[in-house]
Amino acid sequence: FTLVYIGLLVFWSQGFWPRSIPVIDGMLTILGITAPRLAVRLLPQQAYSAPVKTNNRILLAGAGDAGMLMLREIVNNAELSLTPVGFIDDDPNKQRLQMAGLPVLGKLADLPALVQEHNIDHVIITMPSASGATIRQIRELGKSAGVPTRIVPAIGDLLNGKLGLGQLREVKLEDLLRRAPVQTNLDEVHAMLQGQVVLVTGAGGSIGSELCRQISRANPKALVLLGHGENSIFAIHNELRALDLPFELVPVIADTRDLDRIVRVFQLHQPDIIFHAAAHKHVPLMEANAPEAITTNVVGTKNLLQASAAIDVKRFVLISTDKAVDPANVMGQSKALAEKLVQAEAKRTGRAYVAVRFGNVLGSRGSVVPFFRKQIAKGGPITVTHPEMERYFMTIPEASQLVLQAAAFGETAAVYVLDMGEPVKIVQLAQDLIELSGLEVDNDIQIVFTGLRPGEKLTEVLFGANETYARTKHKKIFHTLKDVSVDKIFEIESSIQDFLQIEFVSDADAAEQLDKFCATKL
Repeated sequence: FTLVYIGLLVFWSQGFWPRSIPVIDGMLTILGITAPRLAVRLLPQQAYSAPVKTNNRILLAGAGDAGMLMLREIVNNAELSLTPVGFIDDDPNKQRLQMAGLPVLGKLADLPALVQEHNIDHVIITMPSASGATIRQIRELGKSAGVPTRIVPAIGDLLNGKLGLGQLREVKLEDLLRRAPVQTNLDEVHAMLQGQVVLVTGAGGSIGSELCRQISRANPKALVLLGHGENSIFAIHNELRALDLPFELVPVIADTRDLDRIVRVFQLHQPDIIFHAAAHKHVPLMEANAPEAITTNVVGTKNLLQASAAIDVKRFVLISTDKAVDPANVMGQSKALAEKLVQAEAKRTGRAYVAVRFGNVLGSRGSVVPFFRKQIAKGGPITVTHPEMERYFMTIPEASQLVLQAAAFGETAAVYVLDMGEPVKIVQLAQDLIELSGLEVDNDIQIVFTGLRPGEKLTEVLFGANETYARTKHKKIFHTLKDVSVDKIFEIESSIQDFLQIEFVSDADAAEQLDKFCATKL
């Protein structure tokens, strides 16, 4: 633009003033434009290059905005007693450059060599938004080089002046998976949901509320939010109502154990699709409260199926659990019975009634990650039941999308399971959460083993010994094959109906009777 401007001046000035004037004017214009920008770049370098007299030499991993802010904090805060030596960064455009007066010495993989060459005492990871895999890589390189590593907090906290080496970095849940999150075919899901009346039980829970959010994007005819907890239904209803959605939102307070109430709700709203997320899920708690697990997880499912049959509900999806496979506790046994009831109704009607087995859902209400986070915030220790305990993990969006995809498949009596990769040891999850938060195991937060709780197993499996399975058209979703006869399914269903007529004399009696029933019938 400036060169064009100078050319026009030369052309128009012929005969009026010397040709040197536009040239001089152009040079002054260029100087006036560039000088302030150069000053902005040069002045911070001068400020950041102030000497710091200390032997605590650090290497900054990441030469982005967070790295610049970290460097400025170190230089301006002599009490930190840190000497920044240089950056490492994988960006090829930053190699061998001076960033705010500090050299970029190499790439992340060069960390061990640079530690030796420059006598580095500490590595600070100045990439708060980096993936878990990248942070693990840097930490492993630091360990191999014999130096500790820290992580700066989120960039928003840095900009707000809350920078501190001891401050926790917010850990993204997908960083804890140790695999890439699974994505599903949402186009197929949206086509299934559009224009339908959808009812979600347990709509205020972690999975139920996320289901409602994703369903709302598919423009159903109406979305019925059914739950027993008044406050949770109030919260998700208000959240969705604020979006000004172009369909009816119906909050319903009801207990799935109350058949008459459920039948009336179904008759009034005439749902086409049911997502059944209401359940009791905590293993040790249900061991001590077996009647509640039986009535909520089994009777509640039976009531919903009976109400669905009365109005010809087209699709029904039960949220189940990997603990229903060869169940060894009350919670798993109750969900196993619920699966059998769904399969029986599917065989009877021929409709797309299915179950979806979850692993442990990261970040869900009452799950291990929020519990560990609270323990970290208090300074520890983190309590883990057993060093060998391991579980399959999935995120809330993965779990919700799996449920929706299962409904879209349209099969009958199938049980679906997400390919969750390899199981993860709980102690490894705790270590990851500590380190990805920017802290160190043992030095900052200790891990203490407390012993197995009632009903807990060291490992879980996704399919039973008598089940065969195969991948669906979605390569990351499995389903069980139909190798159980219809007569056998109806026989089990009849036995479950008889079992539900038993009057238990105590919670312990209910747990014992359930265990005996499952051992002989499943």
